[in-house]
Amino acid sequence: MSIEIELNGAIEAAEVIALYRANGWSSADKPEQLMPALLNSHTLVTARIKGELVGLGNAISDGHLVVYYPHMLVLPSHQGKGIGRKMMQAMQGVYQGFHQQMLTADGEAIAFYQALGFERAGKTEPMWVYAGTEH
Repeated sequence: MSIEIELNGAIEAAEVIALYRANGWSSADKPEQLMPALLNSHTLVTARIKGELVGLGNAISDGHLVVYYPHMLVLPSHQGKGIGRKMMQAMQGVYQGFHQQMLTADGEAIAFYQALGFERAGKTEPMWVYAGTEH
């Protein structure tokens, strides 16, 4: 299986929405907000197999000191095959040496990010103002 990892490549709304729906992310119901959010990210990473979008992630950054990774998704049928790891390695290649790389992880994603070197940030507590009840 040949996985193509690309930074800041082209994405189509239909393939992005399908990926978000497959993962049960509510952003799939907000394409008019999701697509500009992704396209205006500091960095966007995609993973494709034979042209099919199987993974996507983005970074928001000041470009010098801090980066936040808000989205990292892999099609459920392709999870556990190293795709997410390759996407994060590509992102960390861009942001290597930054003072702070941040993300929020829950559920099974916690162990995935810990394996990549992320750890709980001291005594921090995740907080948000969130417009909705779904995830």
